[in-house]
Amino acid sequence: MKRRTFSLLLLPFLVLLSTCRPSGQDAPPFDYVIGVSLANLTEPWRINMRDEINAEAARSHNLRIVFTDAADSNTRQIQDVQTLLRSGIDLLIISPNDSEALSPVIAEAYHKIPVILLDRSVIGFDYTLFIGPDNRLIGKQAGQYVSEMLGAKGGKIVEILGRSGSPPVLDRWVGFRDAIASKPDITIVGTIVADWLRDKAEDELTAWLKQNGRVDVIFAQNDAMADGARRAATKLGIEGIRVIGIDGLPGPNGGIEMVRQGNLFATFTCPTGGKEAIIYALDILHREEGIPKKMILRTSLVTKAAIESGALEAPARPRLSPDHRIVLGFAQTGAESNWRVANTDSIKTAARQAGIDLVFVDSHGQPQEQIAAVRSFIARRVDIIAFSPIVESGWEPVLREAKAAGIPVFLSDRNVDVKDESLWTTFMGSDFLEEGRRAARWLISYMKTNAPVNIVELLGTIGSAPELDRTSGFKEILKDYSNYRIIVSESGDFMRSNGKEVMQRILKELAAKGQKMDVLFAHNDDMAIGAISAMEAAGIKPGKDVAIVSVDAIRDAFTAMIAGKLNCSVECNPLLGPQLMKAVKDYMAGKDLPVRLITSEVVFPAEIARATLPTRKY
Repeated sequence: MKRRTFSLLLLPFLVLLSTCRPSGQDAPPFDYVIGVSLANLTEPWRINMRDEINAEAARSHNLRIVFTDAADSNTRQIQDVQTLLRSGIDLLIISPNDSEALSPVIAEAYHKIPVILLDRSVIGFDYTLFIGPDNRLIGKQAGQYVSEMLGAKGGKIVEILGRSGSPPVLDRWVGFRDAIASKPDITIVGTIVADWLRDKAEDELTAWLKQNGRVDVIFAQNDAMADGARRAATKLGIEGIRVIGIDGLPGPNGGIEMVRQGNLFATFTCPTGGKEAIIYALDILHREEGIPKKMILRTSLVTKAAIESGALEAPARPRLSPDHRIVLGFAQTGAESNWRVANTDSIKTAARQAGIDLVFVDSHGQPQEQIAAVRSFIARRVDIIAFSPIVESGWEPVLREAKAAGIPVFLSDRNVDVKDESLWTTFMGSDFLEEGRRAARWLISYMKTNAPVNIVELLGTIGSAPELDRTSGFKEILKDYSNYRIIVSESGDFMRSNGKEVMQRILKELAAKGQKMDVLFAHNDDMAIGAISAMEAAGIKPGKDVAIVSVDAIRDAFTAMIAGKLNCSVECNPLLGPQLMKAVKDYMAGKDLPVRLITSEVVFPAEIARATLPTRKY
């Protein structure tokens, strides 16, 4: 095992902590040094993050962990990272104090060693792995819970926010408001900023309640502030206010215990990712295949009923004999595109290399065939079921059958729309919403105009996850640019032949109306290539008369870019086989899986296509 030189002399002001080695002359050597840079060690949630890192690192016999505390200072955290790099660490785990300010030094670190981001991401993609919660989703879940709790009668809410400008604050704020936007009888009557602190929340809410009187619900963005709110109401003798928090930390002072004792009405777990950071740090250092780009951790509603029923406890997993061979049932959508063919090849190859028995079914683009395939896997009693849903809806009955049979379900590439998310274990694949955003960001940067821009959008299969999310992400960015207008949206079902046929019809319709198309946004490369053929037949120069951006980054798209017919392709990586097999083996080994595993992807403009094509694997 390679040993890196590590200098303690360069760490005069850092907190050095050897989590798994006895001190003294007889201490055996360690294999890896991991530097951990935390934004602060004052918030209970971050203290728990540190404790989780320590606890998981103590399970390994070859780690030394070096902690630094930035004390909420960007300058200090930048200095901490630079010092850790000079000291010779093997990997950096960092929870940035400020995403934008820390991006340059994190990029500097990433070009030297692996970097794991915790809790907050950075500008750009110069990091190895992000691990954290989906704060907007947590806010949305809280809003949905409050809406259901208040019912048709509605009610008044006071919200208590964390530190102003913090990304989790903004995301939870947006998610909560999105969830209650359609409920006119639910109103937010007060907003208090308490900087994540219990005492400040207590003081601010005491003053607010004295002036404004009681409310129905207090929603605080962490449990510490929720506890402060509860204290304020108790001090004033006000009863019946339902106080809801976020964090759901374990332990005697954590949010779960507060709910158990009745001090909080409910909370939502917000995992710190500390445990997962060490697990994946070792995987990265050992150069394991299937490491994702992002891990989104699962959030759960914590109520007294959930605690007493044991709903928060992970289901027991059967003990397997050492010679047990894992059986994975996989129901593929079909072979509708080159992307899908590459995806299938990746899954079959990775299963063979991992020693996993793969039961593979091609659903030929028919949702009912795919549901029947899943039922056949249940009857066969496979260890794990995985599939890429053709459409999002219609899955609840068969997934309930899988759950009743005790068979975990993994979603690959596409998601499902079910009310009970416990029906599936994890999703792995792309961030389709971000792909739509990237396409729009590239387009705005490329066009550089304030003149009107007419966009034609070729949609994927209607109702599929990529069609829904790519549309939403694209429109989300364009909403701030009023000169960009989508004049036509039609589905080509992700098929090259359909892309050509639909574009032929659109061109005739636009000509009849006297409209001009400036941009084509196609939800995949195959439809874009089909549309290019239709444009050329109509005397239009694709890539010149019409700017074209599509999604997938298959080899044919690079050929089209080199020929000047396609301007940009946003990557959607089909090579999910290693990631799926790693998740299968991790689960069968007893490891907890995150709710989402997002693969690494980039944007390829035409100017880099020629240099990049030789390295493309699909």
